[in-house]
Amino acid sequence: MRAPISVIILTLDVEDVLPACLAGLMEGVQAGLIRELIVSDGGSKDATCALARSAGAEVITGAASRGAQLRRGCAQAQGDWLMVLHADTVLQAGWSDVAQAHLASEQAGYFKLRFDVRGPMAAWVAAWANLRSRLFDLPYGDQGLLIPRAMYDAAGGYPDQPLMEDVALARALSGRMQMLAAVAVTSAARYQAQGWLRRGARNLWTLLRYRLGADPAKLAAAYRR
Repeated sequence: MRAPISVIILTLDVEDVLPACLAGLMEGVQAGLIRELIVSDGGSKDATCALARSAGAEVITGAASRGAQLRRGCAQAQGDWLMVLHADTVLQAGWSDVAQAHLASEQAGYFKLRFDVRGPMAAWVAAWANLRSRLFDLPYGDQGLLIPRAMYDAAGGYPDQPLMEDVALARALSGRMQMLAAVAVTSAARYQAQGWLRRGARNLWTLLRYRLGADPAKLAAAYRR
């Protein structure tokens, strides 16, 4: 019987964080859960693709656009379940047992968020993200996504857009997602660089503009500045 999960990782010049992400997946390989690893790259100029290939990943390359990259990666996957991760997200020990149990469900799952730094602001922002996910069925991509392939296809998959692709898919899956009892640790680099309150407010403003119909391409350009 083939392993059930295809892992898809979104990458772009992430040689510094990708090894930790890949290392966190090893317990899933050892548990017989992971069928294949697909890295969907947006044109990295560093050693990202070489690192991915050395770990046994299939590397797909194309234009840098989060939605398009994830859509390409998921289209290539052969597993009955898809697990989508950002390269700066590391699943914590014990996740494979939780994922194994979740496979008996017919729902999509996402992980509990934690940042890779300690402190009151990191704890507060993570707590808000987890509360938002539960209350509004709105996890972001840095919380990962574990979803039956059939459900993903029926929902239309990730839209081909450079930002808010995770929000678009979450809205399509509303009422059919649950938080898994396992932790995904994600990078706090952007929050530390821009300030926790400023970055949080900016993310909320971007979400509001998207929900009001703003062009994702324009939002992505503003997000990168």
